[in-house]
Amino acid sequence: MRRWTAPTVVAMVASLATLLGTAPVAAARPGPAVRHGMTQPVFSYADAIRETVYVESSVDGDRDGRPDRIAADVIRPRATTLGLRVPVIFESSPYYACCGRGNENEKKQSGVDGDPSFFPLYYDNYFVPRGYAVVLADLSGTRASEGCVDLGGPNEIQGAKAVVDWLNGRAPAYRSDGRPVAASWSTGRVGMIGKSWDAGTVNGVATTGVAGLRTIVPIGGPASWYDYHRDGGLPIQPPWPRPAQMFDQVNGRPAEACAESRAMLETAPDDTTGNYNSFWAARDYARDADRVRASVLLVHGLNDWNVDPEHVGAWWDALGRNGVPRKIWLSQVGHAEPFDFRREQWMSTLHRWFDFWLYGIPNRIMSEPIADIEHAPGRWSQHRSWPDRRATAVTVRLGAGAPDAPGVLTSGPVDAATRTFTDDPAQREAAMVENEQTVTPGRLAFLSPVLTRPVRISGTSYARLTARVNDTDTNLAVKLVDYGTATRVVTGLVFDNGVPAWSEGLVTLDTESCWGASTPADEACYRETAERTAATPYDIVTRGWLDAKNRDSLLVETPLTPGQTYNFTVPVQVDDHIFPAGHRIGVVVAGSDPFWTRPDTNRAQVTIDLQASEIRLPVVGGAASLGF
Repeated sequence: MRRWTAPTVVAMVASLATLLGTAPVAAARPGPAVRHGMTQPVFSYADAIRETVYVESSVDGDRDGRPDRIAADVIRPRATTLGLRVPVIFESSPYYACCGRGNENEKKQSGVDGDPSFFPLYYDNYFVPRGYAVVLADLSGTRASEGCVDLGGPNEIQGAKAVVDWLNGRAPAYRSDGRPVAASWSTGRVGMIGKSWDAGTVNGVATTGVAGLRTIVPIGGPASWYDYHRDGGLPIQPPWPRPAQMFDQVNGRPAEACAESRAMLETAPDDTTGNYNSFWAARDYARDADRVRASVLLVHGLNDWNVDPEHVGAWWDALGRNGVPRKIWLSQVGHAEPFDFRREQWMSTLHRWFDFWLYGIPNRIMSEPIADIEHAPGRWSQHRSWPDRRATAVTVRLGAGAPDAPGVLTSGPVDAATRTFTDDPAQREAAMVENEQTVTPGRLAFLSPVLTRPVRISGTSYARLTARVNDTDTNLAVKLVDYGTATRVVTGLVFDNGVPAWSEGLVTLDTESCWGASTPADEACYRETAERTAATPYDIVTRGWLDAKNRDSLLVETPLTPGQTYNFTVPVQVDDHIFPAGHRIGVVVAGSDPFWTRPDTNRAQVTIDLQASEIRLPVVGGAASLGF
């Protein structure tokens, strides 16, 4: 049977009326078309309504005596002027003017009439023809929005929340000339999406529990802004931007309008100690996961060391404890969009996800496996649980080994022994982990036997080190390393024709693919990418850090007593990794780590009691699967 779409029915009724010489009493209301469980592109993208509205927030972030107004660019099917009501895909970003969105750094553009003419990314091109509206709002204090940037704080979160409220008839909005405007075309069902800072906003708005926010899709986003700028009590180091520098990067307001907000970002984070405080607590979304009422499709790179994997671990676990419906994608790339590393599968998944949660189409997406995981370049698999429910914490001991050889990893008992390293603030990360069979003064390396079978870890590892230090403080860094040559996705510092660059694991190609409808001002075609791969002798699987003075609490520092023995627990960030047969599992312990943390210039000596120290690995299948 032929399926008639609503616009086709309207055209047929009008044609029949012309033939009969009469007008229809009431034309059929246009609506979306669904085929094979998915909405179809039946609405004109070229004729879509494009407009800018200014939504009134509940806060006065710039303290000018009136609520901030948030600039939101809207694109919706023209049929919404005929009574059609549609759900909304919503992104709020600070990057629409300063930096751009996506792999091609797209920025907002306006036509000669002042209405928006170019919407960054593919959401509008693909979803508007399928019966969705897309709303892109400038984050508070950026581009055309009032208020002030406050790094994931109440200004930004309440400003973005106000847009959801407006789409549900609970907040006012205005045209540029001051006329009120209502979102009478909105069903009130909203799905938020975004990457990086945008995804942090997505997470923050979800923790408000705002009604109408049905689903969120955070991609590589912070679950806690403390964990973006700190690790184990250690502040990140330049060239990593501090909060005030991030303000400078995206600020769209005159300096005097937000001088107070910027000054707050200089002092409140407390770079001196790196401790957790009330500033960071207000930006800790995982802490408030019990307020989330939206479903979550979470995407993160296991080699994303911009927004570290600990964010996905903390957020995912917190959502699970509170019964939030969720799915997850974990890739081998870094800080990148799934549109750029698994495009065709991503578009199908995202389409079905929004259809299910915003249109209620019964496509069974929530009956499918909960996790898609990439364990090697291009090798994806689906899993019913994550972390894998079959993973159990296996205690692996640190053994001394021969005097002129690295230490050993074993699941059996070890003899009483100590090993000492000296903190080297100038030691680069590569020097910490390479040449694993060589004993060096700035690190301790412990190696498993050659694996006779693949070993998979799934979850968070913990290093428990019993040690004494000859100073009042030191830094501790722990690396979990896969030693063995294999073809891997290459992230981090690379050299292209001798020029250093940072790789997120992707190479942009000259070819394009198109996703959705285009206009001369806004095309739906994007350059394709491929994973950057190479055969490498080792892979740093995951990392962990600790400021020894924060061994008991991230809230306060407690200096060490030189020579006294302490127990240090270093969380090693969440991962899902398969160590192949023929490889070795390595654990490297060192001090200051220029990869991330503040170097400690005291060059402290750290002596580890090996018999009392261990690392706990989340091994799928438990100790029996470890094989040593």
